Amino acid sequence: MKQKDYCSGHIKNWDETLQNRLVSDESRVKSMQTLIKNKMSSRIKGMSNSIQIQLKSGINLQTLNYIVTVKFGARNAYQSILKTLEKPDGSGEFGKYYSLPALNDPRIDKLPYSIKILLESAIRNCDEFQVKTKDVEKIIDWENTSPKQVEIPFKPARVLLQDFTGVPAVVDLACMRDAMNRLGSDSNKINPLVPVDLVIDHSVQVDLARSENAVQFNMELEFQRNKERFGFLKWGSNAFHNMLVVPPGSGIVHQVNLEYLGRVVFNTSGMLYPDSVVGTDSHTTMIDGLGVAGWGVGGIEAEATMLGQPMSMVLPGVVGFKLTGKLKDGVTATDLVLTVTQMLRKHGVVGKFVEFYGEGMSELSLADRATIANMSPEYGATMGFFPVDHVTLQYLKLTGRSDETVSMIETYLRANKMFVDYSEPQIERVYSSYLELNLVDVEPCLSGPKRPHDRVLLSEMKTDWHACLDNKVGFKVISIAVFISFHR
Repeated sequence: MKQKDYCSGHIKNWDETLQNRLVSDESRVKSMQTLIKNKMSSRIKGMSNSIQIQLKSGINLQTLNYIVTVKFGARNAYQSILKTLEKPDGSGEFGKYYSLPALNDPRIDKLPYSIKILLESAIRNCDEFQVKTKDVEKIIDWENTSPKQVEIPFKPARVLLQDFTGVPAVVDLACMRDAMNRLGSDSNKINPLVPVDLVIDHSVQVDLARSENAVQFNMELEFQRNKERFGFLKWGSNAFHNMLVVPPGSGIVHQVNLEYLGRVVFNTSGMLYPDSVVGTDSHTTMIDGLGVAGWGVGGIEAEATMLGQPMSMVLPGVVGFKLTGKLKDGVTATDLVLTVTQMLRKHGVVGKFVEFYGEGMSELSLADRATIANMSPEYGATMGFFPVDHVTLQYLKLTGRSDETVSMIETYLRANKMFVDYSEPQIERVYSSYLELNLVDVEPCLSGPKRPHDRVLLSEMKTDWHACLDNKVGFKVISIAVFISFHR
């Protein structure tokens, strides 16, 4: 038998088997729906606890619970704290939101701001299937549960992709649409369930430099080389709902994320909630400088999030990093971030959040904050988080966000006690461990690109260089005698 005929036969058999299975599953679902409607006249509550049904068809209770949740809509266990957010001028309302203060739990007031974002997400998505009330309680009791390495589900608000990792994700969605067509169903139903932003920035090459038309020349070559890929991504941006593709030449993904894509607070069909993001780039953490919880993940985790699946993650410890004072003249953000990186590497922050706080925060520009947050992979933390304050709001206005949007962000965060106002007394928050740095103590320094934590003060550079020449061979040591003998 020819290979083509062999493959065609197997594909046909696979399609027939899948079609038969789909028809069978639909029959089971209809039987279950009829059974449920006959047994329950009121809205379905506590399905997994109150109904112990096992159908002869083999569908278990968990599957039954899922179908009921999707078909009838599970009532959120925290519906009672769903409040209306009024506009400050009394001209109307911004929308609805889940109010954390309405829980009247003193433990919430002491939670780190970064953990509050996880808590709000769990409350908003609590359907007793993917996210349960016991998961919410774990987060509220973070001070006691985080040392125990408990797991929680987290549903980020959006996904960030760049073109190298984004193409496979769009290909998978296209394949799913193709499969829906083969099964005779509506392929337009296949879409990301959360907003997906794809920034094309990893395809550029520098073929021409030191010329006034270098940018135009390099971009034309970029389009020629990647015509097929760019055409496919352009199709994806038009074909799929909830997907935005930022074209080449717009800037690097993290810059675009900060200046344009970062919402800080979402308003989706009148529902307000904090922005959070997972991205397929390790330096997605740069967005943490804007008060948006974000970090890098693998392609599989990103695609699962796109399709509405929660991430299973260990409830992290949070290192509180207190900043005081003000940077001296001539000291740059690079000097600061190398100092912070060295301190955090020595402290040990792998798998943890780092949250910055203190009066020194009001003296840090958002560019400086983003620089520190961007280095999270270098100091090993999941993210280096800067809560939203007046500096954040100023940056949002600077980058073109409307006054209405900025007002909505501030009003929501203040209502949910997630905004930092340094003119007001600050609540002492609980952290897993603490570090402190007076910005006045930061000195100009240098470090190699591979080991940024091995920092050398600029004033000690000459001494350090001579030590590298004279000492025995080892880390940061050349040993000039060995070097000369080797090259003879």
